[in-house]
Amino acid sequence: MTPDKMAALMDRAYVEMRPWSAKDIADTLTARHCQALCHAHGFLIVQMVAGEGEILALATDPDAQRQGVASSLVSELIRIATGHNVSRLLLEVASQNQPARAFYASKGFAQVGLRRGYYTLRDGTKDDAVLLSLAIAQGQGGPAPVSQGSDTKSG
Repeated sequence: MTPDKMAALMDRAYVEMRPWSAKDIADTLTARHCQALCHAHGFLIVQMVAGEGEILALATDPDAQRQGVASSLVSELIRIATGHNVSRLLLEVASQNQPARAFYASKGFAQVGLRRGYYTLRDGTKDDAVLLSLAIAQGQGGPAPVSQGSDTKSG
């Protein structure tokens, strides 16, 4: 999938958020340790460095949502990350994005922090970034159990 197609898909998928431009995507993908996992109806951009993987973007065509596209991308990422000795995946999601938050929770991601006013939405308002983490069990290709501390804040 080209950066132009990724940007167009992101524009359709990110209803509230400001999407990345094709140049932003191309620049990110030329950075060291960054790669894209692509599906006909979605993509995931990840940066893997120093034993951690950070999901920078995940977008699914709105017409293909809830059909397993994002699940297959995240599963593939976990498989690849395990092979690169990545022990933890991280990401940020807008606090108002309840479908994404529910999706990541269903995959075992747990909230580990909050960045207030981090995102600027398309309408110019601000939203908090919820920081999520998933521990990966090495050698098993699947998530390790995550314990949620009492300091975990709900969005």
